[in-house]
Amino acid sequence: MTTPSKESRIDRRFALNFTMILSLGSASSNNTRALWDILLSCGWTLFACTWTAVHPNIPGMNEGKVAITSRRLFIMAMALIAPELMITWATRQFFSARAAAKDFNDYLDTQPTKAHSDRRDISGMTATLRSDIPEGGGRPRAPKHTKFRRMTMALFPWMGGSRAVTEFKGWTITHGFFAWMGGFMLCVDDEPRATLTPDNLLHFVDEGSVDMPVISQVEVEDRSKGDGLSKGIAILQLAWFVVQLFARYVQNLPITLLEIDTLAIAALTCISYGLWWKKPKDVGCPCIVHWKGTANQLNRLTYNKADLGRLRGGRLRGLIYPFISLMGLEALISHRAASSRRVPSLGGYGKYHARIVILIGCSSGIVFGGIHCLGWNYLFQTYTQHMLWRAASLGIACAPVLLFLDLEYGMSLGRNVSKYRYFIITVATVSSLIYISSRVALIVLMMLSFRSLPLGVYDTVVWTQFIPHL
Repeated sequence: MTTPSKESRIDRRFALNFTMILSLGSASSNNTRALWDILLSCGWTLFACTWTAVHPNIPGMNEGKVAITSRRLFIMAMALIAPELMITWATRQFFSARAAAKDFNDYLDTQPTKAHSDRRDISGMTATLRSDIPEGGGRPRAPKHTKFRRMTMALFPWMGGSRAVTEFKGWTITHGFFAWMGGFMLCVDDEPRATLTPDNLLHFVDEGSVDMPVISQVEVEDRSKGDGLSKGIAILQLAWFVVQLFARYVQNLPITLLEIDTLAIAALTCISYGLWWKKPKDVGCPCIVHWKGTANQLNRLTYNKADLGRLRGGRLRGLIYPFISLMGLEALISHRAASSRRVPSLGGYGKYHARIVILIGCSSGIVFGGIHCLGWNYLFQTYTQHMLWRAASLGIACAPVLLFLDLEYGMSLGRNVSKYRYFIITVATVSSLIYISSRVALIVLMMLSFRSLPLGVYDTVVWTQFIPHL
């Protein structure tokens, strides 16, 4: 038996690569797919997971479109790189919104007479609560609606709620989301002073420094740029992608590493989407709450800003600050606070159910790494790439475990946690660096895998095989 010459091996390799290049443009038959089909399918799914599914906080009143778009792109990148952070963020906001609704309803129940006496004509938005004040004064402007949204609400009223019913019936979880995402702006002498957290707002209402804002759930939802139809389309795109991959698994058809990564992001996005289901989406302007108390009462600050530069290795910790903040370690970093006219990009939550939030966030990280383990036996070009994929998948799955143990240890210390703050932060930094390096390795390996895809990856699912035949 003769061994093939070096030239023949090169020719066959060139022919294989040439076949792959040809498959980039179009499929040769109805039973195959092109590389562009794979890229477009994953691209649309990732777009639904990032740009469409993420519900950002309300921007600052004087921010331009460039700043708002840049922040949206930053959140989009975070959702692509670390979707478990989005789950942690959504979980913290969900529990915080529910707690805020309960606190305000309890307050309204204790003072029903005062709540009803403060009721104003909502359509007029009087001095008690003015919304959407344009820069430089002028008449309040109504929330903008796209033509698509108006048409959808006309055809399917149940998707946008009945606009005729505007009676204020207390706070719902939608109110809680709206408050935590920066929905109430405090104005002193007609000048924006700070964004109020629900705790700040309730404190000032209780002491009589501001009036109780009166806004119905329908009005809050009316400010949202999302509706049931847009959410349904995004979920259908995610579901269709998952069904396709499952069908390929049943028919023993290989999938690409990009599809595995997209599946992991889509699985985690569905969870965060469910937690944000009642959160208003892309609200442009907050409601204005006017200050009527004394200057001495205005001493409560909102939305802590960590001063990372004062710590050793501040730039490094600034890189992993989203991990530390969302997991509940921001109090260990700095005790400094400052008033803000905007909720931080990954902020807008209180300290509620800390252990449950940490558990959900770390568990989602384990799931994210576990899904990448589906490529455990993938046919890589080299043995080194194969081992790197396995190590990176395990690194993503194990880093949340290390972080969870670190946070549990910190919470078990109680008041003595300040003595070990640098140790806890160091362990959190190490676990975050393990995650980041593993994630970068997976992304690089995904890009390299397109140089040589396994046989059968361009074959499509034969859907008729799932139809029972008599």
